[in-house]
Amino acid sequence: MFPTAGLYGLGADALCEEAVRRVFAIKRRPLDQPLLVLLSGIEDMKTVVPAVPDYAEPLLRLWPGGITLVFRGGDCLPAALTGGTGNIGVRMPAHPVARALVERFGGPITGTSANLSGYPAAARVTDLAPDIRRRVDLVVDAGVLAGGTGSTILDATCWPMKVLREGAVSRRAIEGVLKNGSCK
Repeated sequence: MFPTAGLYGLGADALCEEAVRRVFAIKRRPLDQPLLVLLSGIEDMKTVVPAVPDYAEPLLRLWPGGITLVFRGGDCLPAALTGGTGNIGVRMPAHPVARALVERFGGPITGTSANLSGYPAAARVTDLAPDIRRRVDLVVDAGVLAGGTGSTILDATCWPMKVLREGAVSRRAIEGVLKNGSCK
């Protein structure tokens, strides 16, 4: 468990089926709800995304930060990670601890909030469900985090792209990067 820009997250090897299933179990998350992955840099996308559509390339300039981009995932991804959809959400975190964790791990990690599914996420370790704290291998306690809004999730598997969840990056910022405002 580690700090992110606003809330605590659960990280595990995103390419290991057993680790991914453990995250689902800890969160009591339904298996049809995909997990996103955190990357240390744009060059790491090739590990999980075979191709970024040309229309989505400009959005990579919004990283690091609070936008998750959903792409068609690579064949190497555990089915549990994608919720059986074959699509994967990717983000490059802005928080220095989260970035360092992904960099030192050397590959993509899960980037889901450290909470029981359906319950609020926590801005401090003491607010986490005791069951979660007991079941994780390591807790990086950075004190009270800023809290706030989760990442904006943008489906880049289709054109025009679709905002799946409003969040930290505004629609206006997305449209500004795209210049033609092709966002539903």
